[in-house]
Amino acid sequence: MIGFLDRLSRPFMRALDPEDAHALTLKALRFLPRSTPEADPPELRVRAFGLNFPNPIGLAPGFDKDAVAPDALLRLGFGFAEIGTVTPRPQAGNPRPRVFRLEADGAVINRLGFNNGGAPAALARLAARANEGGIVGVNIGANRDSADRAEDYVRLIETFAAVASYFTVNVSSPNTPGLRDLQQAAALDDLLARVIEARDRVRLRAGPTPVLLKIAPDVTLADLDDVVGIARKHRVDGMIVSNTTISRPGSLRDRNKAAEAGGLSGRPMFKLSTRILAETFVRAEGQFPLIGVGGIDSSATAIAKIKAGATLVQLYTGLVYRGIGLVGEMKAGISAAIKRGNRDSLAAMVGMDAAEITADSWPS
Repeated sequence: MIGFLDRLSRPFMRALDPEDAHALTLKALRFLPRSTPEADPPELRVRAFGLNFPNPIGLAPGFDKDAVAPDALLRLGFGFAEIGTVTPRPQAGNPRPRVFRLEADGAVINRLGFNNGGAPAALARLAARANEGGIVGVNIGANRDSADRAEDYVRLIETFAAVASYFTVNVSSPNTPGLRDLQQAAALDDLLARVIEARDRVRLRAGPTPVLLKIAPDVTLADLDDVVGIARKHRVDGMIVSNTTISRPGSLRDRNKAAEAGGLSGRPMFKLSTRILAETFVRAEGQFPLIGVGGIDSSATAIAKIKAGATLVQLYTGLVYRGIGLVGEMKAGISAAIKRGNRDSLAAMVGMDAAEITADSWPS
C-alpha cells in the first residue's frame, strides 16, 4: 500500500518546490501506520561500529534534520536512519530558494546551510522514542556564527550521547563558510581529539557511542592521506564517504541549474564519491568500517559501493527520483548478489574492487 501511494503521489510532489515537497513528506510520515516491517533475510545483517544492523541500507542525513520521523523511516525498511545535521542552537540556514532538482541528471543541488531547530528540540524527540529500538544516528555540526566550532561538536556529543546510536562528525558540508577547513590536518587533529575525549568522558553515564567522520569527495589524495591518518590516530569508529560535491561534471545536462551554488548530490557524483571511497578503504587498512554515500539509485550502484569498500550505504537523492520502492529493490539485489557468490553475508564483498578502482584513471 505504501509503495502504491508513493508511486501515485510522486508526480504531484515533483511538481512542488523541492522544500515544500520535502516538508509535506515529513508531515505524511508522522501519520504512517505503526506496522511491523517484514524481517530482513539473515544474509543482509551487518555488524559494524559495535552495532547490529538488520540490513546495510541507511537513510542519509538531510531528510529528517530534526528527528521528526526516524521510527516511521525505519518502518519503511531502512536498516538505519541518520538525523540532522543538528547544531547547538537553532539555525535558519541560507535564503530560499536553496534546493534545485536537476531532473535530466537525476541530481539535486542544495545550499541549505544546516537549517534545523537546534539541539534541544531534536533531543526531546529522540528521548521520547528511546525505547523504540532501531539504529538512529545523529549527524552533528557547528553553528555558522560559532566562535569555537570544535566546542560546538563537543557540546553536541555531551548532549546526545545517551540517545544517539552513533555520531557523525560533519566537517564536509560546502554550505557553511569555512566548515571544510576543519578537514585540514591541524584543525582535524584538534577536533577529533576533543570529540573523542568528550565521548569517552560521558561513556560511564551514556554507554559507548561510536563516532564517525564524514568527509567531502573534493579532497586531494594528499589531504586524504592526512584525514585517514588522523582518523586512525584518534581511533574513530568509522568514516562516511562522502558528502556532496562542489564540482560540476561536464556530463551535466541541466546547465542552467548546474550553475547554482551548493553541493551536488545524485547520479552525477557516483564515480567521484566511489573513487574517494575506494581510496579511503585502501588507506584505512581495515582499521574501521566505511559507509558509502553518493549517487546510489539502484541495487547495482549499492553493490558497487560495497565492492569499493563500504560496509554500509546511505542514500537520499535516489529516493527523490525512484521513490521508497528503491529500498526493497536494493535489499533484494544485494541479497541475490550474496547468494550468487555462495556467501553467507556481504562481508566478503566489501572492498573486493577497491584496488582496481584506485588504479583507474581519475573520474572526470
